[in-house]
Amino acid sequence: MDYNSSLAYLAALGQELRGVKFDLASMGHILESLGHPERACPCVIVAGTNGKGSTSAMLASVLACSGYRTGLYTSPHLVRVNERIRVDGREIGDEEFALAFSEVERTVRHLSAKGALAATPSFFEFLTAAAFVHFARTRLDIAVLEVGMGGRLDATNSAEPELAVITNVDLDHTEYLGGTHAAIASEKAGVIRSRRPVISGCTNPEAAAVVRRRAAELGAELVELPTFGRLSNLGSDHGRYGFDLALDGTRYSSLKAPLQGRFQVENASAAAAAAWKLAERGWAIPPSAVSEGIARARWPGRLEVCGEQPLTLLDGAHNPAAARALAEFARSDLAGRTLTLVYASMRDKAVEEIAAVLFPLASQIYLTRPPQPRAASPEEILARTGARLQLPAEKIRVEPDPARALEAARRATPAPGVVLAAGSLFLVGALKQALAERALG
Repeated sequence: MDYNSSLAYLAALGQELRGVKFDLASMGHILESLGHPERACPCVIVAGTNGKGSTSAMLASVLACSGYRTGLYTSPHLVRVNERIRVDGREIGDEEFALAFSEVERTVRHLSAKGALAATPSFFEFLTAAAFVHFARTRLDIAVLEVGMGGRLDATNSAEPELAVITNVDLDHTEYLGGTHAAIASEKAGVIRSRRPVISGCTNPEAAAVVRRRAAELGAELVELPTFGRLSNLGSDHGRYGFDLALDGTRYSSLKAPLQGRFQVENASAAAAAAWKLAERGWAIPPSAVSEGIARARWPGRLEVCGEQPLTLLDGAHNPAAARALAEFARSDLAGRTLTLVYASMRDKAVEEIAAVLFPLASQIYLTRPPQPRAASPEEILARTGARLQLPAEKIRVEPDPARALEAARRATPAPGVVLAAGSLFLVGALKQALAERALG
């Protein structure tokens, strides 16, 4: 199976959430038949409602700067599926991807013929197994695994992590994970292992209590960053924050979050705390590597600058917690500047709540739709938000094509105004692809 055939196979499985199931049995059978590639190297698993991708990228960068051959598995991708599987910052090559994916596909075909699988593995299960195969073949020192959704029964949780990180817990994917902070925290706390450390950034009291209880049940050392870590010398340089972090007797000075937004301080702190705890467990991670690794980390689609004059930013912000963090950034770091919003959303998201946070910030709103079956149409978004927010007709523009919506927003926004495209990583991906094609053309 070549690269294009692998992509076609994945496409036939449907979009990311199609076929999602809370059951690790299939992954267990697949990985056993593959010779347990998930056991080939130590790993760290990172769960959370928001920030887990940024935290994973920063931690992987720290480990690479410490001299370790480091794998990173994340989701979703923005433009190419290869983005999900990286070694020392490099995306998996097309041939490497096809090789790993073909091995998983042959194994699945063999198990299915024997009746060993209750159902066809999902899109995410295929990719997770392929990542494990590639990491085992590459002979890593360590891998960082970002949970796809939840934690307890996520495919990534088939591994046995050295350490777990839970960035935060908020309401998202409630149809799968439960409708309360406690229910969602219970799923995310499933990544905690017996007598292995866990770093928690949870601030919601209900969620924090669930994580605390689960850690105690398993005898896992719990580091609760909101009360344990001490921040000082916090300052912003055009939206990118620098700070000092004290963790018990260890002090990390002049840390610089590489991504814009105050909320990235929490993600950088979680990455630093994970590195600190790994160092305590014998990994050679000097403070200089923590500072360098965090500063060098890159994570596209999170307040990513994609244009100047006017300043144009791309951000996923696909749930209420992310929308609130984005609004805080706009009020603090874009204060006094006219904001034009390009917005899209998946129809299964909390559109009304997100719109209530973001729409009042904008003088003009362009509603659009990325090429994704789950995406809400501009008309659907308007029907769900217009009356509730009492949006004046002149404030809203409908442009179904994301690239055209962004172009129109930029034309209508003279500097020093700002154009912000937000609401879905699928929107970010569509815009990044359009911008790349324009640059190539």
